[in-house]
Amino acid sequence: MKKAYLGVDIGSISTKGVIIDEDNKILASEYLWTEGDPIRAVKRLISVLKVQFNPKKYKVVGVGTTGSARKLIGVILGANVVKNEITAHAIGTLSLYPDVRTIFEIGGQDSKIIIIDNGIVVDYAMNTLCAAGTGSFLSSQSKRLGLEVEEFGPLALKSKNPTNIAARCTVFAESDLVHKAQIGHKKEDIVAGLCKAVVTNYLNNVGKGKKINAPIVFQGGVSKNVGVIKAFEDATGEEITVDQNSHLMGALGVAILSKKEKEVEFNFDIEDIVFETKGIECKGCANNCERICIYKDGELIDAWGNKCDKGAIKVKSKSV
Repeated sequence: MKKAYLGVDIGSISTKGVIIDEDNKILASEYLWTEGDPIRAVKRLISVLKVQFNPKKYKVVGVGTTGSARKLIGVILGANVVKNEITAHAIGTLSLYPDVRTIFEIGGQDSKIIIIDNGIVVDYAMNTLCAAGTGSFLSSQSKRLGLEVEEFGPLALKSKNPTNIAARCTVFAESDLVHKAQIGHKKEDIVAGLCKAVVTNYLNNVGKGKKINAPIVFQGGVSKNVGVIKAFEDATGEEITVDQNSHLMGALGVAILSKKEKEVEFNFDIEDIVFETKGIECKGCANNCERICIYKDGELIDAWGNKCDKGAIKVKSKSV
């Protein structure tokens, strides 16, 4: 039986998963909304991947997790590797584009830039406090304009005179958008202006001080927006590459990383298992640490958050 590897990238907005073979070929993939419940989202993800997967030909022997909920989901899935998004996205992109020098990534609520030299990450940055210019920003503006976010890109390409939109802040952008619409700006010009504003905001904040060299690969959910792609090309003067699986690069990267670790036993049948998390404040010292306890069918399987031994929680078993 051939070996396969599962990678899961779970964020606040979306959850992505892939299963690859030993040659990094994607055997199964899925992209769905997290909806504020990462545990439930991963259960749904695994159920979908199970349908696409051929258990008679392949066996999953590696599991990797990345994204904002990577530690929690790593425990639930029994992952043999848990990695940050920078590493995962870089590895996934390099597996397909070994000459890449710059990675632009814009997701639902965050964005990042990764600078690569000779296949090694030499610099990076992520947005921190504001979601202006991310996927959620574009989604909220599309609703205000009475459009589906999927319509944004094609409509933006029709514009010959993009509207200037102040997008350094979501609140200001919404106010400016309403004002520009009220004084008669065309909808396609406003949409093109929003795409341009996303790029300007990204380059002036996340990309500030970074040396951007081609080849450039753009990924994340927003990379599916052709209006934003054109705005990036106009701003950088470079061709922007977008892979058909650009939204799966983090999951792909962490699946590849799992190949280097000790093999694990993975079971797709987790739908009926009850996983619970509980926050427990420790009163053992002045730190008042909030410890997170993970339970599987009522049994404690992992815990973290204590800063000293006084708050240590004994875990009977970590097997999942």
